[in-house]
Amino acid sequence: MHFSVAGINHRTAPLALREKAAIGPDGLPGLLHLLRQHMQHGIILSTCNRTEVYATGNQAGGLEKACTAFLADSMGPQVDTAPYLYVMSDRAAFEHLFDVTCGLDSMVIGEYEVLGQAGQALAAAEKAGTVNLPLRHIFNSAISAGRRARSETGISRNSLSISSIAVNKALDVVTDIGSSRIVIIGAGEAGRLALRVACSRGATCVAVVSRTLQRAVNITCQHGGRPVSPDMLPAELRDADIVITCAASPHPVLRHGQVSEAMSGRPQLPMIIIDIALPRNVEPAVGGIGNVHLYNMDDLNGLADDHRQEREAEVAAVKGIITEEIDILMKWWQSYSARPVIKSLVARAERIRSAQYHRSLKKMPSLSQQDQQSIDLLTRSIVDKILRDPIIYLKSGNGSDRAEAISRLFGLDDGNDL
Repeated sequence: MHFSVAGINHRTAPLALREKAAIGPDGLPGLLHLLRQHMQHGIILSTCNRTEVYATGNQAGGLEKACTAFLADSMGPQVDTAPYLYVMSDRAAFEHLFDVTCGLDSMVIGEYEVLGQAGQALAAAEKAGTVNLPLRHIFNSAISAGRRARSETGISRNSLSISSIAVNKALDVVTDIGSSRIVIIGAGEAGRLALRVACSRGATCVAVVSRTLQRAVNITCQHGGRPVSPDMLPAELRDADIVITCAASPHPVLRHGQVSEAMSGRPQLPMIIIDIALPRNVEPAVGGIGNVHLYNMDDLNGLADDHRQEREAEVAAVKGIITEEIDILMKWWQSYSARPVIKSLVARAERIRSAQYHRSLKKMPSLSQQDQQSIDLLTRSIVDKILRDPIIYLKSGNGSDRAEAISRLFGLDDGNDL
């Protein structure tokens, strides 16, 4: 049994490719259906800065090919993913997933959101029927390690999020946030965080625009601001100093024409637009409009790097937790991987024992029922003792290599019982 991952993230691929690979909640069921054409068991994890597929199977090389083929198929033949992909198997894949759930592989180190996203990815795959026991155990172990990292270290203490970094970026340009008019487009988790941070920094005029007005009502009741329906967006843009977009939409929600029209009545007043959505919410051409300052996810990397440096002291502690948790997982994994061979070994030994036992009984017809049972128990005990060391050997090392050795040694594949 092998475990593999293939994917792209903010370190390996440009924003333009990441947004093509991004999978929203509405598109996930269809892509999980597509996944089954490439492999039997897999989980898709798509966040604001990564799209990955994790899978289990019996052939490591074939599994890696299946993962990369799925990603290529999901994005279409016109997109060349090969130069940007990372592919890992077995322990390296375990370590990568644990780095992800512990927040070490995020653009904002220690962020909380990815832990929930990993849980949601597992739940979606469970619903689609693409999860087996090994995948479930691996993901639950990684999520557990992520919780440990956040409770036992300071990796997430006062941790930032993409949303808070977006607000910080706005403060670099507009120093008086209290008098700035802010528009947040999107009322999901990222919008909620952006609203909370903006209000905590002293923002007093924040509009939250959402397709589902009730969601905007809910978060503004919690954190402040006012809910706005999408049909009021043009009016809000005409007065906005800062716009933060984080809507879960496959298409741009701010186009060149909209922003150009808004700016036509206020050509001397700058507008800062920070797009933290993936796929992007704002057409890139908007950045060419006079006095519009457009920033996307990659433009926030500098602030994220500063945050990473502040958290470096905690990384070693988190790595220690990851090592502990993976060592535990590897013992389970080796034992699980050995189960088919152990089952086959025990079954073959029992077939041989039973055949010899019954053959011998025919030569000793005078044995009492009690003597027959005693011989039966004796032969079973002998077989158990003979198999004990091979089974321990299978469970205690590299499952695949040792399983192959035991299979050859005991002739498990030849189907020939003596």
